[in-house]
Amino acid sequence: MTDKNHELTALLNRPLRIGKKTIRNRLILAPMARLGNIAFRELLAGFGGYGLLFSEMAGSRSVVSGNKQKSGFIWRDEELPFLVCQLFGDDPATMAAAAQKVEDAGFFAVDLNFGCSVKAVCRHNCGAALLRQPALAAQIVSRVRGLISIPLFVKFRTGWEDNPQYAVRLARIFAEAGADALTFHPRTAPDRRTRPPKWEYIGRVKEAVNIPVFGNGNVFDAADCEKMMRMSGCDGVAIARLALCKPWIFAQWTEGFRPDAEIYASCPLKLLDLLEKHFGADTALRRFYRFAAYYAANFRFGHTFFSRIHQCKDCDSLRIAIKDFCSNAPETAERPNISLLR
Repeated sequence: MTDKNHELTALLNRPLRIGKKTIRNRLILAPMARLGNIAFRELLAGFGGYGLLFSEMAGSRSVVSGNKQKSGFIWRDEELPFLVCQLFGDDPATMAAAAQKVEDAGFFAVDLNFGCSVKAVCRHNCGAALLRQPALAAQIVSRVRGLISIPLFVKFRTGWEDNPQYAVRLARIFAEAGADALTFHPRTAPDRRTRPPKWEYIGRVKEAVNIPVFGNGNVFDAADCEKMMRMSGCDGVAIARLALCKPWIFAQWTEGFRPDAEIYASCPLKLLDLLEKHFGADTALRRFYRFAAYYAANFRFGHTFFSRIHQCKDCDSLRIAIKDFCSNAPETAERPNISLLR
């Protein structure tokens, strides 16, 4: 491990108080719809090294109605001490009732999604759409805070226009309404990934509140992670696409884990087994297609990997394709091929 890596490890491996609880380090999994599922989290658990894991987005109405499979509100009991459930919705009472179910189930914390800018979410006045209605967003935070005692996160973006002062205003509103921590993605809602996130905005948000702030957006290697923390002063880093590309990255940065060449085959094969175990073969195939779009970024010829995976029509042929591709010692990149990280 280089001196630089030691510095990052020391920076990340500091306990952090969030509400009434403490996490062991400051590197966390960002919530991802359909991708941060129970199987992927079990894969991550095999490597370790993270401070917290976040569930995929769970619809508050589905959580309240008890429709676990539809909402993504499923978990392993072993992961509850470090698992945060992310909820989305636009009704304060329903969001609060869902949060209470999350607490009753034993989760570490609740996270409120005010950041998803996908049209299917925003057209229902959920996710980033609520950034246009700060009073309603604050009411949701306040109602949830009033019903739960576990930590409460809020994940949000800059807003719908490129105005850091608006993001600062939102951060203060959320903190005053009862949030224990913020995860801030410094992009506007319409600009999903077309432009780089403005990490300097994270620093402005951090200066505005007295609760922990996690930075999120375009952290693709150790240098990125350290730079974000140093320049913004954020308390920790939430990673998403890099975790899909390199599920061992938490252990690598916080525990000195050194991946070998075999990991590029063993890791996706293990995930496929876990997807089948939790979802059955048909759903496992569809979920693996999504994962493969990001995992392909490990390889200098990732488009070939991606193409071979999508030619497979069942899980057995997927296993053969993965083994065959990796048996030829494909060239890998230290920094993922960003053009493949959709």
